[in-house]
Amino acid sequence: MRMVHGLVFAVVLAVAIFTQASMAAPKSCDELAALALPDTTITSAAAVPAGNFTPPIDGAQALKVPAFCRVMATTKPAVRFEVWLPQQNWNGKFEGVGNGGTAGVISYAAMATALNRGYATASTDAGHINKQGYDSTWALGHPELVADLGHRGLHVTTVNGKAITKSFYDKAADHSYYVGCSKGGQQGLMEAQRYPEDFDGLIAGDPANNMTHFYAGGHLWYALATLKDPGSYIPGDKGPVIRQAVNAACDKLDGIEDGILNDPRQCKFDAATLVCKAGQDPATCLTSRQAKALRDIWSGVRDSKGELVFPGLMPGGEGGPQWTAYWSGTAPFTGNHFRAADGFFKYQVFENPNWDFRTFNYDTDLAFALKKVAPSVDAVDPNLQPLRQRGGKLLLYHGWSDPDISPINTINYYESVVSAIGKGKTHEDALRETQDFVRLFMVPGMQHCGNGPGPNQFDMLTALEQWVEHGVAPTRVVASHATNAVVDRTRPLCPYPQIATYTGNGSTDEASNFVCRLP
Repeated sequence: MRMVHGLVFAVVLAVAIFTQASMAAPKSCDELAALALPDTTITSAAAVPAGNFTPPIDGAQALKVPAFCRVMATTKPAVRFEVWLPQQNWNGKFEGVGNGGTAGVISYAAMATALNRGYATASTDAGHINKQGYDSTWALGHPELVADLGHRGLHVTTVNGKAITKSFYDKAADHSYYVGCSKGGQQGLMEAQRYPEDFDGLIAGDPANNMTHFYAGGHLWYALATLKDPGSYIPGDKGPVIRQAVNAACDKLDGIEDGILNDPRQCKFDAATLVCKAGQDPATCLTSRQAKALRDIWSGVRDSKGELVFPGLMPGGEGGPQWTAYWSGTAPFTGNHFRAADGFFKYQVFENPNWDFRTFNYDTDLAFALKKVAPSVDAVDPNLQPLRQRGGKLLLYHGWSDPDISPINTINYYESVVSAIGKGKTHEDALRETQDFVRLFMVPGMQHCGNGPGPNQFDMLTALEQWVEHGVAPTRVVASHATNAVVDRTRPLCPYPQIATYTGNGSTDEASNFVCRLP
């Protein structure tokens, strides 16, 4: 009997040693150049030493990285992607990372973050080259590239990235995760809806998932509200004026005066109160036309039947470099809202470089856009049952002070998932079932994917790992705010519809003094 036990122990030990050896000694990076993948050409496979890696992008900052194998490849027609594989201390997992704007460039910084956590990681340009965040000129006459941008580019990158990972380590990844925000949030929801087998867990932040309505009722509407009439233009220096007035009226609604609106939906501030009075310093107020533009942006635009095209932005997040970049730019027609809408409709929708944004009709033109591009780019399907059935998990988050994409859009999508799950059930039962695999975290005071006056730094990936790998669903995620790299406030983020509620004891700058409760 002792001999049998000894033999079993020897076999187990040998397997463990072999497994550790295979994990510790991956293939030579050069060998991956010969790997055959469908419709894909590997253009380079080379070892990169530990230290500073400078991405091949004009003005890019060096990224600190461990030693890794860098694989560069292209899948037909033009989906360029990279896969980075740790030479040592691979955590056994794979992470896909998303894009921003209209993609067109590898997300090197996000890859470096994943690599430093021990992940094998992949990123794509989504099928086109783009040197500016909202360039759409590449789409003219190429609907197949719009489809690659909308969903196919990330999917084929994920399939190929996992195959390359398996070949390099002679072992498939134990778990696969996706992390993205903005356009990357749209990509995450598209993966969850169209390709639920790609990832075990996904993080979709501030998602531009309802893309066609968003470009029409978001970016285009904001541009029309401030630029169609030159007198309606709101320069960047008026942002703090708006924010201060909103906070003076609404900051205390949640019981804490901290410069953050816990739920801006409760704020009923009237933009008309900002109109300059006789003798008032113009730097401290708005003209009547600027106030109307602000009110239009907060309320959103409706079609001729009164149907809301896309929800408006929330009050309270105005001001700061990010707000200025989206709303105003350095001058009229340079803000991100205008550039994004102008390019989308000129090249992806109407395929007419001479199209004038002022001519948009919210009945006929929106209907045309929905028919033309929505099937490729809109990730609005509330049926996530395939993801649920395979055991996948999805974490959503959105900044309440986002100056780019309305946070109400993400709440609306989440509620649509609850409704789809809950047919024939009470809302409470439907919400409980939804939260078994999808949770939404709203972030007070955070702008677009970060920044803003509220706690805006948090680790959703660790929360997702715990949920996927250990079955521990996130009941709160602690976020922090820092000034000059020094943390000065922490606050819990709560699963929607719960909110962080002050216990009444201790500092309001410490997360430990808050609990998550229904409002």
